[in-house]
Amino acid sequence: MIDLFYWPTPNGHKITLFLEEAGIDYTIHPVDISAGDQFRPEFLAISPNNRMPAIIDRNPEDGGEPISIFESGAILLYLAEKAEQFLPTDIRGRTAAIEWLFWQVGGLGPMAGQNHHFVQYAPEKIPYAMTRYINETNRLYGVMDRRLAQVPFLGGTDYSIADMACYPWVVPWKRQQQNLEEFPHLKRWFEGIAERPATIRAYEKGKALSARPV
Repeated sequence: MIDLFYWPTPNGHKITLFLEEAGIDYTIHPVDISAGDQFRPEFLAISPNNRMPAIIDRNPEDGGEPISIFESGAILLYLAEKAEQFLPTDIRGRTAAIEWLFWQVGGLGPMAGQNHHFVQYAPEKIPYAMTRYINETNRLYGVMDRRLAQVPFLGGTDYSIADMACYPWVVPWKRQQQNLEEFPHLKRWFEGIAERPATIRAYEKGKALSARPV
């Protein structure tokens, strides 16, 4: 039903987390970002920003032609509405889940991504940039920790696409120069999601690909 154009990065893991939780049939089409697959014309046709993940829904609700979606947040929202799962239906719960989904897309992902770049991959070590993004990642961890001191999940009482969006960006916390022991509520949330059977299955799907050299 769903063609998933994927590589095992935090943004890629968001989508396998949802598909495994929802029990939706899908086929993975690897997009090897270390080999430049994201620039191939056939991929750009469905993801014009040359970023994965992207999906093609072969069975959209209107019964029409297949629909392609790019951008991980948009994909999560589309799938949640299609499956009628992991997005509250009441206005307050739905609004909170979407708020935290957008918070990840606009904050945690880009800032942690810059952290990864300057700390792990930049050919020149720039102390100012490293410190800036390590500190901003730390601040965002604090935002999550304070939220999770009040509610079980980022969107509120139930596991939702907000949690699926954020979790993969916390998985590499050591590489981000963070310490989960400083964020007890975030740590509780993180460990609970890590133990979910669907989480384990989702990360297993990426292991063979992530073993390739970068």
